[in-house]
Amino acid sequence: MFAQESSKPPQANVFVEDSSEAAPWECRDQPAGERVGAKGIIARARDHDWTVGLLCALCDIVCWVLVYGFVGYMRRDAFFVSAFEFVLVDCITLIVIIQALYIVGGYNRDTEARGLTYTAEHILAITAAAVVSSLLIYSAAAYQGDMKPSRGVLLISFVLFVPVSLLYRRLFRRTVVASVAQRAFLVIGSGELATQFYQTYKQSPNQQQLEFVDIARVGSTIAGEGSPTIQGGIAAKLTDLDRRYSGVILAQSVDRLGQDLIERLVRTQFQRTRVYTLESFYEAHWRHVPMHTIDPFWPLQMGFQLARISPYHYLKRLFDIVASALLLVISSPLIVISGCLIRLTSKGPAIFGQIRVGREGHRFTAYKFRTMTASNDADEGDIYTRENDARVTRTGRWLRKLRIDELPQLWNVLKGDISLIGPRAEWEKCVERYEKKIPFYHFRHLVKPGITGWAQVNYPYGDSEEDALNKLQYDLYYIRHYSLKLDAMIVLKTVHTMLFGKGR
Repeated sequence: MFAQESSKPPQANVFVEDSSEAAPWECRDQPAGERVGAKGIIARARDHDWTVGLLCALCDIVCWVLVYGFVGYMRRDAFFVSAFEFVLVDCITLIVIIQALYIVGGYNRDTEARGLTYTAEHILAITAAAVVSSLLIYSAAAYQGDMKPSRGVLLISFVLFVPVSLLYRRLFRRTVVASVAQRAFLVIGSGELATQFYQTYKQSPNQQQLEFVDIARVGSTIAGEGSPTIQGGIAAKLTDLDRRYSGVILAQSVDRLGQDLIERLVRTQFQRTRVYTLESFYEAHWRHVPMHTIDPFWPLQMGFQLARISPYHYLKRLFDIVASALLLVISSPLIVISGCLIRLTSKGPAIFGQIRVGREGHRFTAYKFRTMTASNDADEGDIYTRENDARVTRTGRWLRKLRIDELPQLWNVLKGDISLIGPRAEWEKCVERYEKKIPFYHFRHLVKPGITGWAQVNYPYGDSEEDALNKLQYDLYYIRHYSLKLDAMIVLKTVHTMLFGKGR
């Protein structure tokens, strides 16, 4: 998820209903008594999602205790005299560290910990943990007179903890990749759904092979020359799951599977190997919702925090007010300097307003720094900003890369038009076009839009209707998984984007 290095994440088109004929799936009871010998803790992680996470958490605990103790001992710090203080500081920092790393996927076995993206997010997470831990520790010290934790020991410990915690995660990831390389995902189905899934999977960072099973098209390929051949013998394959497959993926309409196979798969899910629907696979591995699973009743499904009165909804609004006001004060010098640079380097106002669409279709005026020539920042010209667009000014190009052009929108956050985090508030002309051509596009207006969001940090800037469709899938994932954890992930990934100047 976090280390996807390709230019664009896996894209998916609007799927059509599976047209393959119902297959008389064969199912026989699994032979009893089969066991697979243990191949080490890491190797077993291919069957249990929690194993690598638990191992990383244990290593983090041991690593932090050793690093903190070693630094304190070398500096002969006074805190070492009190065992209570040593344990208290360790407990506070470990709780914060584990939470921060959990947010960025540090305990997810599918996270590509060897990638540059995750490395940056790991560093940012530990930095955030250092700040929060320090606040908590010194707040506690204010009420405990004999506590005298050393700032130098804490700082050095966090600095040393970063490379060590990254190192064993990279080693674990390498071992996991090697252990699962010999396995494949067993895909049940061979119709249109299965074909579309295969084409999307090829564009993803997943490296495991796919085996497709059906009896209607045995011997033919799933998507033409070079693609996997459809096989038969599903009963034998389900019996041998532990040795050959990391999971089962259902790429077939449920009503075509047959009661016997469904019962067999239910037992498999709860006793042996994970069974994915296409929707659950997309959400677990690629963190977006496939469009073929969306229908008019999608928002009525269980699990939507937005469908109920959630305390987090009000907490988020309070955070928006406090954070936007604080950021406006802190960034006021930068806002003034940016405004002056824009006026000095190009004709026209420094800030422009544009009608955007918010929650429940509410129209409002969004404010941004002008980064294009004044004549084209209104309603004229191409509605998209293309790469190397001639309308973007020299100053505007830097403002876009550093996301400084978004600062005036903090006023919109303070007013309540938008939130700091949510789907991008689109120009009303774009919305009118998308709602006519993209099914269920209006669902993204179920939540308040934001300056940054899940689609913005996971998908590059879009300049086509296809890009709008693919970004919608990430927006729908945000709506479905609306939570503090997801918002925290977006904040960290946004900081990463700003630091590395990714923008157009």
